[in-house]
Amino acid sequence: MKNITKLFIPMLLSFTYVSNINAQVSVRVSIRIAPPVIPVYQQPVCPTEGYLWIPGYWGYGTYGYYWIPGYWTTPPKIGYLWTPGYWTFVEGFYKWTPGYWGVHVGYYGGINYGFGYYGTGFVGGIWKGSVFCYNTAVVHVNTVVVHNTYINKTVVVHTPATCYSYNGIGGVTRQATHTETIYSNEAHIHATSVQTHYVSVAGSNKTQYYSNNHGVPPTTVVTNDNTEYKSYNKTSVRKINNGVHVERTRVRVRK
Repeated sequence: MKNITKLFIPMLLSFTYVSNINAQVSVRVSIRIAPPVIPVYQQPVCPTEGYLWIPGYWGYGTYGYYWIPGYWTTPPKIGYLWTPGYWTFVEGFYKWTPGYWGVHVGYYGGINYGFGYYGTGFVGGIWKGSVFCYNTAVVHVNTVVVHNTYINKTVVVHTPATCYSYNGIGGVTRQATHTETIYSNEAHIHATSVQTHYVSVAGSNKTQYYSNNHGVPPTTVVTNDNTEYKSYNKTSVRKINNGVHVERTRVRVRK
């Protein structure tokens, strides 16, 4: 039974069945099998001002671990940032702690998700009043479309060859600081409906499962070509009282 905790054990040895793939968004999950390493992928360009990056990660569903693509989306409130969820190995189980929105980025297991989420905090951009400014040394932004940018290369962390996706023995061992613990206990907002939809779409696609792609998922990020995702994320942004009001509408996309 010692081999159960190794990274690349076949997914058929799962001891926990997750009937609701949306559990990866806001519900804690415990698994006997370690999640795979984070695949290498390129970040798509930010579509417009006001969008924030949500890094991809391994969720757990009907057929084992599956890759939930990274994507750009709008925050539920001005000034809010995303703290990614993370896996941790505790007492023989790999437990999932869901991500959340808040005014500060809290602890996310020390996992290097890349693109500003290097294991502690977020350095891909900052809020200045009601405007989000992007650090183009870290995130992929078209400055012809997005003008709220700056460059800070001092915060760039090079991604290691192997990025473990869990905290604990055999993975990342960094623990939360006192400040991160305070941030993690602040008032938060759960993932938005757009985010839960993306999780559902990924979990419904068997090719996204590790058991089929062996750690190389066919869809690593959401782009305009991914109509199964983008059909839900038709978003318009309009300024109101010097702030930004986000409107979401579900529309169909012709294939």
